[in-house]
Amino acid sequence: MPVKSKSGRSFELPTDEEEIDINTGIAYDPDTYELSNEEFSKLRPVGRPMADVKKDRITIRLSTEVTDYFRATGKGWQTRVDKVLLEYVSTHK
Repeated sequence: MPVKSKSGRSFELPTDEEEIDINTGIAYDPDTYELSNEEFSKLRPVGRPMADVKKDRITIRLSTEVTDYFRATGKGWQTRVDKVLLEYVSTHK
């Protein structure tokens, strides 16, 4: 049966017979098992943690001197640019 995800991707769900075969394979594989509800509840989300402050994703053109300077400061350079701009905004209200 074809199903569409929220993103619009189309895929086929396994039939009942295929689901039985999949679960049988899992049961016979010594390296895998289904997690219990307790084990599942202990899992952590994968990826970056959600930020406390939401930021807008934009495109901005900056001079090469500015981007070279901040990039040379290493990882997190965009956050430092944001901090400098926030300081400017707070002093120019």
